[in-house]
Amino acid sequence: MLSLLINGEDRQLAVANLLQLIQLLDLGDKRVAVERNGEIVPKSQYEMVCLESGDELEIVVAVGGG
Repeated sequence: MLSLLINGEDRQLAVANLLQLIQLLDLGDKRVAVERNGEIVPKSQYEMVCLESGDELEIVVAVGGG
């Protein structure tokens, strides 16, 4: 279990990388932007970014509309 701060909320989750987190949060089919510890993570690197306890994440979902 990792202790993560996601959008200001403490969460305890069993995930290894950013891609798993996105899928666990049911955001896999949405356009999202992720910041990890103050740095933007490109979508192409989600699977390679290993999460660690104490990571601070901001996840923003793009919403289309008119």
